[in-house]
Amino acid sequence: MTDFNKNIDDWSPSSWKSKSIAQDVNYPDQAHLERVLSKLEKLPPLVTPSEIERLRHQLSQVQAGDAFLLHAGDCAESFDACTHQNISNKIGLILSFSLILIWGARLPVVRIGRIAGQYAKPRSSPTETVNGKEVMSFRGDNVNGLSPDDRTPDPERLLSAYFHSTTTLNYVRSLLASGFASLSQPREWSLSHVRSDTIKKEYEVISQGLADALDFTRTVGAETTTGTSYVRGGGHGVLGEVDFYTSHEGLMLNYEEALTRLLPIPPGVPRPQHKSTEATSVRSTPATTPSSPKDAHYNTSAHFIWIGDRTRQIGGAHVEYFRGIRNPIGIKVGPSMVGEELVRLLGVVNPNRESGRVTLITRYGAEKIDNHLAGHISAVQESGHPVVWVCDPMHGNTLTSSAGLKTRHFSSIIREITTCLRIHSECSSRLGGISLEFTGELNDEGFSVTECLGGSMELTEEQLGLRYQSFCDPRLNFEQSLDVAFILSDHFKQQRQGGKRRPLSFIA
Repeated sequence: MTDFNKNIDDWSPSSWKSKSIAQDVNYPDQAHLERVLSKLEKLPPLVTPSEIERLRHQLSQVQAGDAFLLHAGDCAESFDACTHQNISNKIGLILSFSLILIWGARLPVVRIGRIAGQYAKPRSSPTETVNGKEVMSFRGDNVNGLSPDDRTPDPERLLSAYFHSTTTLNYVRSLLASGFASLSQPREWSLSHVRSDTIKKEYEVISQGLADALDFTRTVGAETTTGTSYVRGGGHGVLGEVDFYTSHEGLMLNYEEALTRLLPIPPGVPRPQHKSTEATSVRSTPATTPSSPKDAHYNTSAHFIWIGDRTRQIGGAHVEYFRGIRNPIGIKVGPSMVGEELVRLLGVVNPNRESGRVTLITRYGAEKIDNHLAGHISAVQESGHPVVWVCDPMHGNTLTSSAGLKTRHFSSIIREITTCLRIHSECSSRLGGISLEFTGELNDEGFSVTECLGGSMELTEEQLGLRYQSFCDPRLNFEQSLDVAFILSDHFKQQRQGGKRRPLSFIA
């Protein structure tokens, strides 16, 4: 029996420091690091408990089959990519993708972006060879620089990450609040650079159908505005006409701890069945006087954070930190995870089996999913733990091109998605969402990136180097992303209507 099976009263935001930590960063100047963390503790939260609780409620709707989750964005953000054009294009792609899903599935889509904080990445090795020289691995902009001459971890980059996250989130909020997400103007989200006539025509059908539907509701006077209950998830929310949430991998625990706040649980939200042990500074020694049960520890760096496949050790520091925060969390589940371990992990991070608390993001690869997913589903079903199942078809399907570029083939991505749908159906389970690494970024000439092979644009190995811009993992571009959206939308539409999916020639 693991020592994690204890009351949350034994937890504090700093208790992870007593555990072994995977993917740790060794800062040569610890005093500098402490000064930066002290500064971060005093800075305002990026997100609020009300937003976090609304997401928890909406994820419980996904879990119940009443909504679908789209988790998407960059593999790793860069500080330099924090521009109004890049952010607008990324949000436009997420909105376009979700609109296509809604049209086919007739379900609300919960949108969580890998944005405003996804600056750190795990690495399989602490060092790498660049131009014949062994240097520390690039760990993301909030740790060190991409240049091989700038690989010493710098604590000031944590402050830069905070302010770039703040700037990004502020622009997203203002963009959506200004009507950018209005369903009356889906054409504004830009298909000008998409080459596929098929995609353009299908999107135009949806846009026109939506315009007709909106005209009808206005004509008959059925256009209404719902309430704004934080708990019920209704209304427009703080980001305008749609709710939009941010996420990143909770890799840098010093950073996450510094942005953890003990805050009041919003009115109407069921209170957790425990009392926190820390009522003062999040990095201080736990207080002896328990705090009010009206309060909870929220990670205010993002609405949703996840544990990676490299940091999910049950006795490790990341699981220790994640088990105590109030945010909904994700857990990456790969081929090395066994069913018993997964169930034990769920017992640690969600001992009260709260709905909407845990999202399992499976990432096996098209060649391995048949060997693992059904067993994981069965283990979770037998345990009775409530979870949202999400498919990540990206990370298990990475390969190296003949020119040495990391890439992924569109056909493998689609194969993992379709296999995932089939296995969930066979196991009387339900796929609740999709997690994709994609980008709406364009170069100066207005062309999409060329990082993944295939899709309706039939991108070849020879074309990868044309606009390969990722400094981490390869991403689907705008056109390939909409390919995925239409495939999923068509699947759910046919499922609703009891028919068969049409063949898609570009999958092979």
